[in-house]
Amino acid sequence: MDNFVFDNYTKIIFGKKTEETVGEEIKKYGSKILLHYGGGSIKRSGLYDKIISSLNSAGVEYIELGGVQPNPRLSLVKKGVDICKRENVEAILAVGGGSVIDSAKAIGLGALYDGDPWDFHARKAIPERMLPVGTVLTIPAAGSESSDGSVITNEDGWIKRGLHSSCMYPTFSIINPELMYTLPKTQIANGCSDIFAHLAERYFTNTKGVEFTDRMIEAAMKTVINNAKAMVDGSKDYDTWAQVVWAGTIAHNNLLNTGRVGDWGSHNIEHELSAHYDIAHGAGLAIVFPAWMKYVLKHDVSRFVQFATRVFNVENDVFNPTKTAMNGIEAYERFLQSLGLPKTLSEVNIGDEKFELMAKQAVEIGGGKQGNFVELKENDILEILRMAK
Repeated sequence: MDNFVFDNYTKIIFGKKTEETVGEEIKKYGSKILLHYGGGSIKRSGLYDKIISSLNSAGVEYIELGGVQPNPRLSLVKKGVDICKRENVEAILAVGGGSVIDSAKAIGLGALYDGDPWDFHARKAIPERMLPVGTVLTIPAAGSESSDGSVITNEDGWIKRGLHSSCMYPTFSIINPELMYTLPKTQIANGCSDIFAHLAERYFTNTKGVEFTDRMIEAAMKTVINNAKAMVDGSKDYDTWAQVVWAGTIAHNNLLNTGRVGDWGSHNIEHELSAHYDIAHGAGLAIVFPAWMKYVLKHDVSRFVQFATRVFNVENDVFNPTKTAMNGIEAYERFLQSLGLPKTLSEVNIGDEKFELMAKQAVEIGGGKQGNFVELKENDILEILRMAK
């Protein structure tokens, strides 16, 4: 196990009707806020009215900025930064899923910075401070409600980049699983895919002596496997949702990568897909991750055997560990397909015309490489994309 520092300061307020406390909670950080959200879903569900009522009751002044899209755009971030600077906004309230929260974090950084907000995601500037960001989560997926990260897409060149900094944890996050019952099936499936991928990125490590975090990751994976199908099929059982929603938060709040180094190659490959084709992140991961697994399998067959036997209960063929490992990957694919997720790029109408460009862009931010479990060069990523075709 490696040395580590774990310092996640996000306050989690979890449970039924917790969204009704948002006014008093955000008031602790500012009396004038930016209310940031996506499309019309929070208005159709009635959540918007609850938020406004709570803000008004607490005497919090708010300026609204909606319009966040999946794969949040830099142009809206810049608009939010301008509003915050012009109106002397003191805090940001993000109501939505990972895209809204990521956008809010980028706005919070840019509001306290004199340069181009893209400088942070482009690695031209180091984030040191951010306006306080509170969240009301509406989608179980990205884990951004308790993470130190943000992913933004720059429309100039359609470049999607992730950013991490200890100053980027939300100050608080309100999580009521009941708010998520009305999500479309595709969003639920994509969210569960994203949660599982966050766990898998941490699971595939070269660090030795990490049984404790291995077991925690496996428990979270099995929780997603055991409950995701019921959620997609329309279950409104609170405990079913609560298990997966909480697993999604824990999957990406950095607890599960304490003392170990995760991979993250699959995520960076998928970022190219969703930047160029605007595919849902979870759907892209459902395609890329199994292809990555097959490509790197021989690097550490025993870890894939452990994944197969412990997570998917695959019978261990001691005479053919590679077969056991492959059976585990195929079980993972069947799980994803049971949620209605795609298996290949062709299923989502993505051809090979941009494979070389995406492979090149994927390694640019990493100095010519991506991934830690197995270091991937441009040609490796090109081959993984071909395998996913």
